Amino acid sequence: MNLDDLMNLRFSPALGWPAGIAIAAVMIGLAVALVVVHRHRSGNSDETVWACARRCAICVIIALMALTPSTVTTTTSRAVNTTDVVIATDVTGSMAVDDAQYGSAQTITRLDAAKKAINDLTTIYDNSSFAAVHFGASATLDVPLTPDTAAIRNWASGLSPEPTAISSGSTLDAPIDPLLVALKSMRSTHPQDKIVLFYISDGEQTSDKSRRTFSSLRQYLDDAFTLGVGSEQGGQIPEIKAGPTDSPSDQPAQDNQDWVKDPATGAPGISKMDKKNLTDIADEMSGKCILLDGTHKLGKSSVSALSKHWRSVETPKRRQRVMPMVWPLSIALAVLLAFELASWIGMSRRLL
Repeated sequence: MNLDDLMNLRFSPALGWPAGIAIAAVMIGLAVALVVVHRHRSGNSDETVWACARRCAICVIIALMALTPSTVTTTTSRAVNTTDVVIATDVTGSMAVDDAQYGSAQTITRLDAAKKAINDLTTIYDNSSFAAVHFGASATLDVPLTPDTAAIRNWASGLSPEPTAISSGSTLDAPIDPLLVALKSMRSTHPQDKIVLFYISDGEQTSDKSRRTFSSLRQYLDDAFTLGVGSEQGGQIPEIKAGPTDSPSDQPAQDNQDWVKDPATGAPGISKMDKKNLTDIADEMSGKCILLDGTHKLGKSSVSALSKHWRSVETPKRRQRVMPMVWPLSIALAVLLAFELASWIGMSRRLL
């Protein structure tokens, strides 16, 4: 025990203050009683002053042990705030339209542009965890929260537009329910984390149902983005047949391509990116809408700068740790009890 330990010494009864004080009071009372009895019987007893002092010391040590002398040390821990990135990607049939661009003049399908954006997100948020949802006729949490960026890239590479036969029209609010469940769980499990949502879609709503608001997600989010893919000029929607190769790359638009027909005219329908819907959804989440085109991709947008703001922040937290220091008292008590035992044995032999 050094000088610093002595300066930080305090009582912290292991049995609690009520029990500690009660035991200490009884033992101090016994010590006082031993002194009074010794003085009263002085000359009429063979008890020596050393024996009386030894027994009083035993009582005092037990009283101190009941109060548990302790040292207080200050420790510093670090709570790490990281970023949880949640990606919700549209896989409705209109995502197969070949009118999107992503940072170049090359025209690709909207879903391929979404895949490129997802790959860039895993690079931009390289110290983060990810969760992934796809939505079409229904929505599913495909990848629970994980720091494995390779899992997200593999998930993105396997995305394909849903077959035309099962499509019931684009419903932009389809991912709200699984997102609510996932975001609530993430916020309760990792309350220090920053949560950012990326909603990737062409913004086209063809369902007759009214769209629900995304404002219910706002309570769990630190930031949100809607990423628009496609063009406002639009393009024809290829008919996607069910099967193991339902990706836009496997079903290119050719002269013999079957197109989704407009029920009103019987001609191939035209799907257009709806900037207004994407902007409205971003506003409902207090976020920002980014339209991805030939001159804009995520690496050059404000998303990159924002990721540096949220990336792994360490916050020092000071805590006090109480360490019992009863071992010196235990040693002293053991020595005194040994003397007491030796004294008792010696007296017993003399009385034989």
